[in-house]
Amino acid sequence: MTGRTAAIVIVVSAVLAGVLMYWLQVYAYYNRLPETTVLRVTTETGVQPLSLAEFEGIDASSSPLRFRACAQLAEMTEITHAVPATNPDPLTAPGWFDCFDAELIGTAIKRGEAMAYLSEREIHRGVDRIIAVFPDGRAYAWQQLNGTLED
Repeated sequence: MTGRTAAIVIVVSAVLAGVLMYWLQVYAYYNRLPETTVLRVTTETGVQPLSLAEFEGIDASSSPLRFRACAQLAEMTEITHAVPATNPDPLTAPGWFDCFDAELIGTAIKRGEAMAYLSEREIHRGVDRIIAVFPDGRAYAWQQLNGTLED
């Protein structure tokens, strides 16, 4: 094998490995959630299911932080006694899941255009589910670390 052939094999292998790693991170482990998926919100009296008119969501078994959801609430009154989320920080979704724009959601929360609530505490060990709700009933959910594992 000449040096040129070895270089070509190395370059082609590196490109293929890079493409494979990208595909694994962005596409491989995600599953679309059924439209019957239930979103909940934590209130002063416990965790209550929300009535949804529309739902689109993704999740992956490879990490509890890969959950993302977009929904339309059927009734806004269900969130009147919801517990506010502490430090809501929407995590980005894969580009192909285009209903979830983490930057737009995060900016809206900071400006007070959307309210973030605790959906479910400790949905996985050290992870809370957060839901951001806009005045028109649009809701976006994600999971984030809650700091309990830092000790």
